[in-house]
Amino acid sequence: MAGMARLGNLEREVMEHIWSSTGPVTVREVHEALARERDLAYTTVMTVLDRLAKKSVVRRVRDGRAYRYEAVAGKDQMVADLMREALDGAGSDAHRAAALVRFVDEATPEEAAALREALAGLAPAETSPPSTSRRRAHRG
Repeated sequence: MAGMARLGNLEREVMEHIWSSTGPVTVREVHEALARERDLAYTTVMTVLDRLAKKSVVRRVRDGRAYRYEAVAGKDQMVADLMREALDGAGSDAHRAAALVRFVDEATPEEAAALREALAGLAPAETSPPSTSRRRAHRG
């Protein structure tokens, strides 16, 4: 999923429906759900699902003569991939660090607590700066 292209509005709506479903869905099921809110052709939904499959966002599951579609990963993974992609686009280590600091500065207290918890769960070697690790290795 890494490097996944950003999704358009209709692709996002389709994915929201897939993520909220209890199992793989048909084109008809997605069309019926989305057509309640907007004027949408069945073939448009079929094209969107085909495009999402080509982007490896959904996978096709054979069901008799038809296909059902399911998400390749959960919404949290997809958002994390998009965040990683954005961070990778920041350029140098200094720019990446500055972007992370800004991101943390704008975090809600709940988001900051989740970040602290995630960082605390990393192994100590993963949290030390690479230069410190290299220095230790050269001492031996």
